[in-house]
Amino acid sequence: MSSTLVVVTQSAASPERLFDVSLSIDEHLGSMAGSGERAVAGVTSGLIGLGETVTWRARHFGVWFTMTSRIEELERPRAFVDQQLRGPFKLFRHEHLFEPLGTGTLMTDTITLASPVGGALAERLFLVPYLRRLILQRNRHLLASLE
Repeated sequence: MSSTLVVVTQSAASPERLFDVSLSIDEHLGSMAGSGERAVAGVTSGLIGLGETVTWRARHFGVWFTMTSRIEELERPRAFVDQQLRGPFKLFRHEHLFEPLGTGTLMTDTITLASPVGGALAERLFLVPYLRRLILQRNRHLLASLE
């Protein structure tokens, strides 16, 4: 069993600019400062690319987690996908889609996840709402960095 959440964000930035800032380890860290998130292995700064990995260490729900993700697909400036290789989830896949919208971009984040504990109930009650807030926070940070 898994759950999916979708967050759609509109930006005045071009798909190319929004795509690149979305691949930035540094901007991701800036957006997650509240959780003490750090990149501890793999690509730890700059832009991450196809086939590359990053290992994150962060505190969520008062517990320290370590998660390694790899960029599985990348088609600049249209889309990329990162997926958990090791970490707290049974499944974690984040699809990033960038569609031209007038002079700006429509950015769609689709996250598919499976909880290791509590199944669909834990996903619906805790994980999906929590991750939605994190993605909204991340996207606000990314847009602000482009202004």
